[in-house]
Amino acid sequence: MINKNLYATLVQTIDKNFLKARLSEMIAIKSENPFDEEPRVGYREKEMGQYYMEAMHTLGLEVSSKDIRPSRPNVFGFQKGTKGGTTLMLAGHMDTARTDGYSTAYDVKEEGGKIFGRGACDMKGALAANLEVVRILNRGKVKLKGNLIVAGIADEEYQMLGSKDVGRNGPCANQGIIGEPSNLAVCPANKGRVTTFIRTFGQAAHSSVPEKGINAIANMGKAIQALSTYNNDLLGATAHPLCGHGRFNPGVIRGGVQANMVPDLCELEVDRRTLPGETKEKVYTELHSYLAPLLQGDPEFQYEITEPTWLIPYNDVSPHEPVVQSLLAAYKEVMGRPTAVTSFAAGSDAPHMGFPTIICGPGSLAQAHTTLEFISVEQLIKAVKMYLWVALDLLT
Repeated sequence: MINKNLYATLVQTIDKNFLKARLSEMIAIKSENPFDEEPRVGYREKEMGQYYMEAMHTLGLEVSSKDIRPSRPNVFGFQKGTKGGTTLMLAGHMDTARTDGYSTAYDVKEEGGKIFGRGACDMKGALAANLEVVRILNRGKVKLKGNLIVAGIADEEYQMLGSKDVGRNGPCANQGIIGEPSNLAVCPANKGRVTTFIRTFGQAAHSSVPEKGINAIANMGKAIQALSTYNNDLLGATAHPLCGHGRFNPGVIRGGVQANMVPDLCELEVDRRTLPGETKEKVYTELHSYLAPLLQGDPEFQYEITEPTWLIPYNDVSPHEPVVQSLLAAYKEVMGRPTAVTSFAAGSDAPHMGFPTIICGPGSLAQAHTTLEFISVEQLIKAVKMYLWVALDLLT
C-alpha cells in the first residue's frame, strides 16, 4: 500500500538536470547492436554497461555484470529490502538500432523540450528514469521492505540474448517493468513473431528450351497466389482483446541465378505476427493448409517450409498482476485521468524474462529507429513519477 504523503514529498525532489545529464551522457556512448558482425567499440554494450554499473554503484546499489557474449554484458544493480518479499525489476536494453543515414545520431542536443540522439527513446530514456528513481529513494532514505533490481539488458535489437539469459539464469523478480517507448501506456501484452522461408523447387535448364526444365519462380508464383487471402483471413478471425488480429506478410523473395537459366530454387521469407495462445505449430499448420492443395494434380509443384529464422514469443500478462494494477494507479495519479491496459505494437524482451513483465515507458515508437530520434523531457519526468509510485506501492 502506497504512502501518498511520502510519494508527494519524494516527487518534489525529482532532479530534471540529473535526469537530462544522465540521458545525454548515455546517448553519447555508442552502443549499436553488432548483429552478426564481430562486437567492437561502438557496436557492443560493454562501454554502456560500464557506465551504467558505475552510475548504479554511485547511487548506492550493489552491482554485478555477466557477459552473455564477449564484451556484451547484462548489468544489474541491487537494493535489498529489509524484509524480503516482493522483488521488482526495472529494466531496459542498452543496445540501439544502427545509425545508417543518421549523420547527427550522436550530436546530442536539447531543443523545444526534447532531447535528440540515437537511443533517446529506444530506450536510454527509460534507463535514465530508472536511475533517477534510485537517486530519489536513496536521497529520501526510504527503507524498502521488498527488493529492487535495476537492469541493463544486452541484445534486444537482434536475438534478445540478454533477456533470454535472465529468464534462464536470473536474477529473478516477482514483477518487472521494461521501459520500451509506449508513451507511458500500460502494456501487459504484445504479439509474437514467426518468420520462416517457404521454398519452391524446379529443374534447371537453358532458357532457350525452358520447357525442358521446371521453373521454381513460376512455382513460387502459385504459392504466393495461394497465400494471397491469408492476411485477410486473419483479419476476419476472432480478435484478441488487447492485441487485435494476427498478421501475415510475404517480405523477401529470392530466386534464380541468371536470366538465361530456368531457376531450380526460389525462396520467400514470410512474417507471421502471432497472438497470445498461437504457437509455431499452429502457424505451420495454417501455411500448409494454403500450400498443400497445390500438390494435388500438379507433379511439378514442390515446396518446403524451413525452421523459423525468427521465433519471438508473445507476452500475455494478466491485468490482475500487482505491477499492472500499480501502473494503472500510477498513470491516474500522474496524468490526472484513468487509462486501460493495451498492447505494445512491437516485440520486446518482456516475454523472455521469466516473471510477469510489463511494457511501460516514455517516448514513442514513431521516433524509434528513425533519423530524428528524440524523447520529451516532460514525459521522462512522468515516467520517473510512475516508476517511483510502483516502487513505493510494491516494496514499502
